[in-house]
Amino acid sequence: MAGKFELKKTKNEKYFFSLLAGNGQTILSSEMYDTKASALAGIESVKKNAADEAKYVRLDGKDGSPYFTLRAGNNQVIGQSQMYASAAARDSGIASCKSNGPGAATSDLSA
Repeated sequence: MAGKFELKKTKNEKYFFSLLAGNGQTILSSEMYDTKASALAGIESVKKNAADEAKYVRLDGKDGSPYFTLRAGNNQVIGQSQMYASAAARDSGIASCKSNGPGAATSDLSA
């Protein structure tokens, strides 16, 4: 099964998306957007930038847990991963984002 984006709306009318791998695991989560159009533009930015290794920033949380962010051409963060147990697991998450992101369909669950 191929990866997909899920677009959702919060109770306070904000929009966000997640990139899911084919197994349903969340690879990347977005920030909150004020409009659906902005969230959809964020998805397009992930599709455009996901295959580019240079757009990934490998980081460690306060507790030392590895995670990553994906940045757009303007260097703004498009999405952030979950916290991983190891750097190797984080790097597998990046590989999954690279392979799933560019061609993933969008499932609009915001209605």
